[in-house]
Amino acid sequence: MALFPIQVQPGIVKNGTEYGSRGRWYDQSLTRWYGEGTLGAIPGWLKYSKSTLTGSARAMQSWRDDSGTRWCAIGTHSKLYVMNAAGTLFDITPSPFTAGRANAVAATGYGYGPYGGYTYGTARPDRGVPLDASVWDLTQWGQYINGCMPEDGHIFQWTLDTATPAQVVSGAPTSCSGVVCTPQRFLFALGAGGNKRKVQWSDQEDNTVWTPSSTNQAGDLDLPVGRIMCGRPVRDEVLVLTDVDAHAFSYIGLPAVYSRRTVGFGCGAISKGAVAIIGQQAVWWSNSGFWLYNGAGQALQCDVWDDLLRNLSQPQRSKITSFHNSTNGEVWWFYPREGASENNAYVFWDYRRNCWGMGSIVRLAACDQGIFKNPFMIGSDGYVYEHENGYAYDGASSAPYGRLGPIELGAGDNVMEVLGIVPDEKTVGDVTVSFRTRFYPNADETTLDENTLTSAGKCDLRFSARQAELVVTGSATTNWRFGTPRLMVQGAGTR
Repeated sequence: MALFPIQVQPGIVKNGTEYGSRGRWYDQSLTRWYGEGTLGAIPGWLKYSKSTLTGSARAMQSWRDDSGTRWCAIGTHSKLYVMNAAGTLFDITPSPFTAGRANAVAATGYGYGPYGGYTYGTARPDRGVPLDASVWDLTQWGQYINGCMPEDGHIFQWTLDTATPAQVVSGAPTSCSGVVCTPQRFLFALGAGGNKRKVQWSDQEDNTVWTPSSTNQAGDLDLPVGRIMCGRPVRDEVLVLTDVDAHAFSYIGLPAVYSRRTVGFGCGAISKGAVAIIGQQAVWWSNSGFWLYNGAGQALQCDVWDDLLRNLSQPQRSKITSFHNSTNGEVWWFYPREGASENNAYVFWDYRRNCWGMGSIVRLAACDQGIFKNPFMIGSDGYVYEHENGYAYDGASSAPYGRLGPIELGAGDNVMEVLGIVPDEKTVGDVTVSFRTRFYPNADETTLDENTLTSAGKCDLRFSARQAELVVTGSATTNWRFGTPRLMVQGAGTR
């Protein structure tokens, strides 16, 4: 008998087949890696807001005003809110305001497609590009917040009075698809005037002046292709992403004011909320994979891209939203999976270890900690939740777990007889282990009973297989860790 250490690199590998992930983590939920690669639970969440939001929330922005008061702006498809540090929600929806769509819908109604293209009375096939779910852009202008939702098209500003709704910014263009404040204190109107390729900016320090003259720096530029999805300040620039490419806007002063350079082709954002900022870099989900901007666009290797590509609910991809989980060095994306109409799953990139993780949870939008102690996320029930707080997982579909790909001896031609496991666990008794065994990659799988790891030093097991998969599950609401266990194994031949 020998001790066989199970030492696994951090990160999920889920490209191709399950057998292709042998010796690596294959599946997980509500877990991440700590230290050099120890698996542990992601902390849970508590309800933060005192009431619920009306509408489907797709955007959040937290900030601190000049007096030090903390706020969080939240945009739903039908409302605009602010929440204070006590969790009280205030409806600051402008009046008038045109509500948008809670869900993406297929563009196959009357007037869509060529005249006479289909026989009268025959249903047309669903081949249209969906009309996106409605997503606000929220951006900080000094101590105030500006916002724009494409289906309304106006640029609004809220000036900190909870009794007064947000107001239309005087002189700003209409029929806009978004808005972003630049590092130099210009306000960019994206898709200005209904032109999906147009970027128009206000005068510096004055978001009410938009008509260029010899006495101001207002101006505009048109992008060559695509429709603008979103813009984010990064470095000293503004990164503007269309649905097909990426552009960096740099301040150069009069007379042109801003210059534009294309920093990536075939890497457009998959949704308005798909981009997150990490210090001096931006990272986003595209139809062509994940991309990073640090002065130039570059593709990120993703060990779960094949799984995402096969399981993303494409008609609702406009709901994909991201946030930077700065404490843990991660960027998260929430997305609808396996035909779901709402975000029911997440994928994250651990940029400190350069690995990927994933799991299941229903969240519509999120924002990082910093202004507040912990990240905020919004559930489908309309409540704002404070995450990374405690170890309660109300509403989760499973306890925190991790599942390894196949473990085998040699090239998998040897039958191993497993007699026990010697655990490496920080909090004894808070983790259970079980095994799934097969004799061939496509053979029927046998799931063995769960075993609680105790202070006995080892846990007796008894099974034989050519390959086995270890499943680690957190059995208590504690901050558990699972390191490098060792299997007690003896060879049983090659039969």
